[in-house]
Amino acid sequence: MVAVNPTLTRQRYPLAPALSADGRAIRHALRAALDWLEKHYEAINQLNVFPVPDGDTGTNMLLTVRAAYHAIANDESAAAGAVAERLAHGALHGSRGNSGTVLSQFMRGFADALRSAPAFDGPQLAAAFKQAAQAGYRTFQKPVEGTILTVAREMAEEAEVAARSVRDMRIILKRALERGKRALAATPELLPILKKAGVVDSGGQGLIVLLEGMVRYLYGKAPDDPGDDAAILAPAALDLAALEDAFDLSEERDDGGFGFDVQFVVRGHHLDVNEVRRTIEGMGRSAIVVGDSGLIKVHVHVKDPEMALGYGRRLGALEDVVIEDMQAQSESYAASRLRAANPDRCQECIAVVVVAPGDGLRALFIDQGAAAVISGGQTMNPSAGELVDAITALDAHHVIVLPNNGNVILTAEQAAQLAAAESGQEVRVLPTRSAPQGIAAMLGFLPEGDAGEVLRLMGDSAWRVRTGEITRATRSLALDDLTVQAGQFIGLIDDQLSAAGGDLERVLFDVLDRMIHAEHEIVTLYRGEPLGEAEARALLDSLRARYPAQEFELLWGGQPHYHLVLSVE
Repeated sequence: MVAVNPTLTRQRYPLAPALSADGRAIRHALRAALDWLEKHYEAINQLNVFPVPDGDTGTNMLLTVRAAYHAIANDESAAAGAVAERLAHGALHGSRGNSGTVLSQFMRGFADALRSAPAFDGPQLAAAFKQAAQAGYRTFQKPVEGTILTVAREMAEEAEVAARSVRDMRIILKRALERGKRALAATPELLPILKKAGVVDSGGQGLIVLLEGMVRYLYGKAPDDPGDDAAILAPAALDLAALEDAFDLSEERDDGGFGFDVQFVVRGHHLDVNEVRRTIEGMGRSAIVVGDSGLIKVHVHVKDPEMALGYGRRLGALEDVVIEDMQAQSESYAASRLRAANPDRCQECIAVVVVAPGDGLRALFIDQGAAAVISGGQTMNPSAGELVDAITALDAHHVIVLPNNGNVILTAEQAAQLAAAESGQEVRVLPTRSAPQGIAAMLGFLPEGDAGEVLRLMGDSAWRVRTGEITRATRSLALDDLTVQAGQFIGLIDDQLSAAGGDLERVLFDVLDRMIHAEHEIVTLYRGEPLGEAEARALLDSLRARYPAQEFELLWGGQPHYHLVLSVE
């Protein structure tokens, strides 16, 4: 549950200009969108393919938009470009989860399109929509259609078409909204997992609600107007966390074996971020390029570092150059640059920042040497700003982040870039998708040494672990050959729904029968809040009798919602 801030609720909105808008109109429209999302985010949270208690797309989008609005709430500036820039900055630092992170990138693109503009008209609005959609696509190395990206792109296309014949922004936005609703309804035809489950994309649904709030504002409606509710498709939406197999959010895991990791900041004049991004992406993999016309931060993996550095020198003056490779010469060069940039931090030290749910799991990570543990996981994704604060507070120059949840990985990647730009630290993300993977990763952690090699060792440990989860179904569902009734126990294996039934022990057996093979030796059970200790120990005895070849251990995890989290290795 996310408490509604009463200061963000208004009974009525003034009608915005129909032919032009400035910063004040942006502020009012975003307020209206936020209020409308406040009213409907819980319905969006219920729209999930799998009936597990982690449907938090609506919450993540709400917290991201709330952060964006707070950044401009007390700003009376009339300049559209300045207001858009501040709200994009607020969204970036307050973004949560994959859906919130993508939404923050939409706002970043919108702000870039209105840079320095005192006001904008219908055609400029359409152009800003187009740039926002393009920024969302650039968030992913392999964008997938049938998601929030598709809905945003089709909205932008319709706005562009409408702006050619009409100038009234109310009509342009209304047409974009209607096109977006059709795009949302069609998402199952583009993404097989949506069609199989008979649902639409929840991130796209959230985007529809936001634009609907703005359109209602433009036509003079308030959130409490009777007889008019949000167009939420039912059954709706898959959280982006359920698209983990479709989205490639992680880098290749053998980091130490492919070329050089190159990072630098270039200062110049009239820099074209989009052109720089296209050029850098053509040089190698894992390219991330962010910045503005005066300063650009570049990260890329290339075979030849001089390829990227030479290009950067042609653009302007280079700062904070970092090159990482197994060769001693490259390591020495990188270390000398880092010492010059950050004399107060321990240049050889490596620290780990962890995201974990439950007191028991957090204590385990601390015992294993984690420098900071942030509460988070299913239903409570941390913000990028929280991660940045934890990273930059550390004395270690090298920081490794373990997100331990598929819906936190993208936020962690974004936080790593923000923290590196702010503090000069070298921040890496090991894309762990569960607490058991994170705990296994800590077995390979060393507090000093080559950070790239430590990351590789941690990854080698993490990827050997399979994760199981036992919880209760939040709704009824028929998927493939599995029928689930609301309230039943369900079992997931590596985020895939695998078993269901009314008896916890039977579901646990079904899950482990699928997970355990001859080569597996150790099974760890992390007990969550819903499961009593006596019942857990009785289950442990049953498991030892059923699987005599494996060693079982029961630990207190304290995670909410999930009776058990299982680690098989």
